[in-house]
Amino acid sequence: MICHNRRYLMYISQNYSYAILRPLEKYILSQGGEVMWFLEGDEVNHEYLKPNELKLVNVSDVISWNPDAVFVPGNMVPNFIPGLKVAVFHGFNAGKVNRRGRLDHFEIRGCFDLYCTQGPETTGPFLELAKKYKYFDVAETGWPALDPLFTIDPSNPFNVQNDERPTVLMCSTFSRHLSCAPILFEKIKELSQETKWRWLVQFHPKMPKDIVEKYKSLQNENLTFVETDDVVPLLKAADVMLCDTSSVLLMFLIQRKPVVTFRNRSPSNYLINVDNIDEVEGALEMALLNTESQNKIIGDYANHIHPFNDGQSSARVIHKVNEMLDCGAKRPPKPLNILRQLKLRKKLKYFNW
Repeated sequence: MICHNRRYLMYISQNYSYAILRPLEKYILSQGGEVMWFLEGDEVNHEYLKPNELKLVNVSDVISWNPDAVFVPGNMVPNFIPGLKVAVFHGFNAGKVNRRGRLDHFEIRGCFDLYCTQGPETTGPFLELAKKYKYFDVAETGWPALDPLFTIDPSNPFNVQNDERPTVLMCSTFSRHLSCAPILFEKIKELSQETKWRWLVQFHPKMPKDIVEKYKSLQNENLTFVETDDVVPLLKAADVMLCDTSSVLLMFLIQRKPVVTFRNRSPSNYLINVDNIDEVEGALEMALLNTESQNKIIGDYANHIHPFNDGQSSARVIHKVNEMLDCGAKRPPKPLNILRQLKLRKKLKYFNW
């Protein structure tokens, strides 16, 4: 696998994308490749870049740098940026339906040359789409964002020494009609005043500020509210998750740990789902029993969505990308998407032709 003298661009538009792409960056650099970042739009914080990470300021700089491959944890990337366009996804398939009535995870927007899927659950549908559209490849690699999930981290700041209480991680999506955070506030306030559990609370970065401030006000010796661009250390530190319909719950399940959901839109046997506020505490207690039957159900599902637990998904992604670059296979052209590309040019203030 040769990365030497090749250039790889990390193209992001959200803060959570840093953690998704950094395992790829680490692997590329270890193999002698070059990495640059391009931060699109106003929703990504440039201060989250590390001192040793380099960015390109505008599209003209990106084009001049001429990357060999572009990694995107979002839905779109401009066609006027050079390089093999690689979709690595911003999360798992959570079953969310877009305004067209289609599963958003499998929406094809004509931007990518390669989709790197996370496991059998998504590989099959993308292979069928590849047969239909013919202009992109599909490789089941696992998700690079999870590589750190399967490595030992003795310095995890959320592991508390000499505190043997079970740790509950509460996560929630920002969508008001899906979010459990506003509804469960009083219950979490009540439970966090007890000492039997340690609570970590982390929300989607788009969560309304008023909800964030309410939960921040609950902080005490039993509950910590965490704002971070990297949820992996929290996932590793917790024993059970309380969530709603956010795809982050799938990341937790992959560790073979139990998840309690509140009014999940797609309740399944690998989740302990409740619809009433008064059922939350009992469901968490049940989850912490870690019964053999429940562990098997969770394990089977984890193998279906992400069978890789070796921490080597980044290596598999780069292997496939370099293989495609080496062979230079010709595929049918991607759709022109003229209107979409014009919108991207306007957004990025790039009008050179």
